[in-house]
Amino acid sequence: MIPTLQHPFSEVEGLSHIEHFLRNLKRAESAALLLDYDGTLAPFTIDRQHAVPYPGVVEHVQQIMKSCSTRVVIISGRPVREVVALLKLSPAPEIWGSHGFERPLPDGNTSTPRIELETSQALADAGQWLADQGFRDLTELKPGGIAIHWRGLPEEAIFDIRERVLRTWFPIAQCARLTVMEFDGGIEIRVADFDKGYAVRTIVSEMPSDAPIAYLGDDSTDEHAFEALGTRGLSVLVRPVHRRTSAQAWLKPPEDLLDFLARWASACRSRRGEQGCVA
Repeated sequence: MIPTLQHPFSEVEGLSHIEHFLRNLKRAESAALLLDYDGTLAPFTIDRQHAVPYPGVVEHVQQIMKSCSTRVVIISGRPVREVVALLKLSPAPEIWGSHGFERPLPDGNTSTPRIELETSQALADAGQWLADQGFRDLTELKPGGIAIHWRGLPEEAIFDIRERVLRTWFPIAQCARLTVMEFDGGIEIRVADFDKGYAVRTIVSEMPSDAPIAYLGDDSTDEHAFEALGTRGLSVLVRPVHRRTSAQAWLKPPEDLLDFLARWASACRSRRGEQGCVA
């Protein structure tokens, strides 16, 4: 389910939130920058394996990672391995994959929760149904979930696939610990209790109570993260056209996004200069 969108959007108020956040960032000893991938750092593409970041994004993120004390985290619906391959950052930032189902460990490995047999079988049934319907080429199997993608298909085909998938997957989800979630370009069935909000809540709990934290995302699945962050940090919708959202601010990619990342890096440099840090 998509969280309730709680407050109307004001572009002026959104800009005020950003300016206030960046001023606090200059004075903070540590901070966290949490980023969605598809639609936020990279434009959508019909071929998901070619969804590379907007020009300039990698350089800005790399600069922020080199700052004194910013924890950079990618929180994506993709598996970790795909984000690593597309982002091509070395060293890679901290990456939470499959909506938080894949969590990075200090040793560089990735942790995934154990799935109960009943839930695992329900996921297998959902995947087998897709194969039986001839949707194998549209199917993405990932840790803890299955997604069907229809970006680029004719509108009438999308309507038909969506109706059939929802009609079949909802009963399967109700019989196991699964949830069905629509996103920009498809539908996913996945293990319940793991979404981007879970990842955000966990990361926030690990940060100092006064550390500035921002989350940038574009999709309906990012609403869980916006809601989880609440007033604790800055939530930003990154999208060419505004939509109803619980985010506090709105940036249009790529220009506004690049400007925000550049200003984050500048704030870090200002703090290093004041503290005498050496990059």
